[in-house]
Amino acid sequence: MRSVPTVGVLALQGDVREHVRALSVCGAAARTVRRADELDSVDALVIPGGESTTMSKLAVEFALLEPLRKRVATGTPVYGSCAGMIMLATEVLDGRPDQQTLGGIDMTVRRNAFGRQVDSFEAPVTIDGVDGPAFHAVFIRAPWVERVGAEVEVLGRVTSGSAAGRIVAVRQQNLLATAFHPELTGDLRVHRYFVEMARAASDTTEG
Repeated sequence: MRSVPTVGVLALQGDVREHVRALSVCGAAARTVRRADELDSVDALVIPGGESTTMSKLAVEFALLEPLRKRVATGTPVYGSCAGMIMLATEVLDGRPDQQTLGGIDMTVRRNAFGRQVDSFEAPVTIDGVDGPAFHAVFIRAPWVERVGAEVEVLGRVTSGSAAGRIVAVRQQNLLATAFHPELTGDLRVHRYFVEMARAASDTTEG
């Protein structure tokens, strides 16, 4: 029988319900996380899209910043979409001076790289490790990745338009990040990919 990982969705701000719904359909036991004790009860975590500066401020106010950093540093599977990608970066360009991140993925991201809300767009992105046609990616005030370290695997780039070639999906060990919002498309392949990451990590820990 396949294990059922418990996957939390950081519920400070952002697209929380959409991620919970997608994870549940993909076979995870999904729940929201707002406190440190709730974080302790999950096998993996999703950091949703939203507003990265607000999210980092609330993480401090809810005394979650250091517990989150500890989980990231100790190998807990974490997936960040859009603002979540910024939260997982080791360096942020165009962020606020007081903006906090969790680190973990050795990369430099540029906040709001594709422009303002009115510049949101959709584009096909082929993601390594995700079978099937190109992913129909939704970008909303999205970041892009300008630098990756030697241990970071680039999984996806924009394939057309003025942003062609920009890195928008990466993985470093148990950490996954996308600049786009798969929770808004109905295409569950990225969530299935992450649930399998969480399941493999959970099985390894139990084994």
